Amino acid sequence: MSETKYYSEEGLKKIKADLHRMITIDRPEASRQIAEARDKGDLSENAEYDAAKEAQGMLEMKISKLEDTIRNARIIDESRLDTSKVLILSNVTIRNLKNNATMKYCIVPESEADIKNGKLSVNSPIAKGLLGKRTGDVAEIKVPAGVISFEILEVSR
Repeated sequence: MSETKYYSEEGLKKIKADLHRMITIDRPEASRQIAEARDKGDLSENAEYDAAKEAQGMLEMKISKLEDTIRNARIIDESRLDTSKVLILSNVTIRNLKNNATMKYCIVPESEADIKNGKLSVNSPIAKGLLGKRTGDVAEIKVPAGVISFEILEVSR
């Protein structure tokens, strides 16, 4: 049984687009490769056929998993979120009090995290330490390197 997971509207659209590509492009390509390998002769000694069948099995497993994910997905209603404190889908600007470095992150569901693009997983130590805080608050966050103090400069949607 799958658990309910929460996504931004953008994140769920990306998952649906991946599923659509797998069904409409990747699945027919896998079938074509199997047919091509089958045409090469004896299946008992045909490594290409075995590889194509295995790739098809992996693709079908990914399709099934994405379908299950979509079936159990819930979109976060951003209009109902409190903008005065850090929550999921908040954009937050913080300053490291030790080195004065300023960073801006969007707190996103784990499946949408992309640190290079400023999307911080809600399950990361930093995001967990920021949740519920307001502009002006200082968050003491335990990270693998120790404890870091961050001042929250701005919270927005």
